[in-house]
Amino acid sequence: MQLLDLIETYHAQDASTERLYAREGRRVRGGRNTAQYKESLLEAANLYEGVLNGRTPFWRLQEAMTTSDFSYLFGDIIDRQMLASYQHMPVLWQSIARRGVVRDFRSVDRFTLDGGEAVLSEVKQASEYPAAAVVDGRYQYAVKKYGKRLPFTWESFVNDDLGALRDLPTRLANAARFSEERFATDLYAGTTGPDSTFFASGNANIVTSNPTLSVAGLTTALNVLAAQVDTDGNPIYVNAVWLVVPPALEITANNIINATEILAADGGGDGTGTNQLRVTNWMRNRVRVLVNPWLPIISTTNGNTSWYLFADPGVGRPAMEIGFLSGHESPELFMKMPNATRVGGGLVDPMDGDFDTDAVDHKVRHVFGGTLMDPKSAVASNGTGTP
Repeated sequence: MQLLDLIETYHAQDASTERLYAREGRRVRGGRNTAQYKESLLEAANLYEGVLNGRTPFWRLQEAMTTSDFSYLFGDIIDRQMLASYQHMPVLWQSIARRGVVRDFRSVDRFTLDGGEAVLSEVKQASEYPAAAVVDGRYQYAVKKYGKRLPFTWESFVNDDLGALRDLPTRLANAARFSEERFATDLYAGTTGPDSTFFASGNANIVTSNPTLSVAGLTTALNVLAAQVDTDGNPIYVNAVWLVVPPALEITANNIINATEILAADGGGDGTGTNQLRVTNWMRNRVRVLVNPWLPIISTTNGNTSWYLFADPGVGRPAMEIGFLSGHESPELFMKMPNATRVGGGLVDPMDGDFDTDAVDHKVRHVFGGTLMDPKSAVASNGTGTP
């Protein structure tokens, strides 16, 4: 996306946010949606994009940075670039977890209801209707603040280091997205494979014998997931599932799911017997592959062999929830103001850096948290068994 198009997109989002806040009785901080600010921001973006593309000499940017107005505009441009990079990065966890929003840093409760859906009982004449049993579940988590500083030296700016300017938003966006992905993966994966508390025999969500990933192993996993029932003994309907694998199993997973046909033995099982059936690969329409590169990093043992099945979180019984602080759902970028004053007075250009080292510091802040929820919506194998 071109920088000027990006600015226009965020103007529209700012206007939408302003309307939403007005309905809620809140005000948008900073007055960034005024016509004058939009015009100034577009002019600054045009200059910045021209420098990055080589159409405008770099000294023009250096000269503009000596004005206090442009330095604030420049910070806003970097902030919007970071958000654009963050939003355009692929998101893995949203396929297997529910997204939530919390009001503050205190622990938040997530309640689930199970039951009340048992098959209706016959009611005899003049008899009382039987009461349905409802069981409530409670899950708790609290969001936390994460962040990091990224120093940018005054010398780099003087030396026309466009690479540093160009990479800054992307690097900060990567840091925010990587933090989310690692956090989410760390919820359901441990150092030796699937989390032993969540994926446990008591939850009946371990694939029998921990098979390696294969057609037979995936069949067993789907059967284990399908065997889950609610508190009333009713089956849990799952229409779509995600097969989560490490990069080492990407080819195996895609070969299985994208195969056009499956050879099956007469009556079931692998197609190795005398009587074989050639069937259309029905799993292509039900199972989708999600490759998570964080699995072998977190699971230092069995990380390259473990694999997981998650029910689509839209089924109503999500296995996880990842939550964000209201009003701060995206990473936020800050720039440290200079703590120096010129002899004779006057404002100091933020790109001149601080008093001690001439460092120009940016920091990114991101607030999120999450928890595992319903173990009946996921099954896993550490892949150490036989196919």
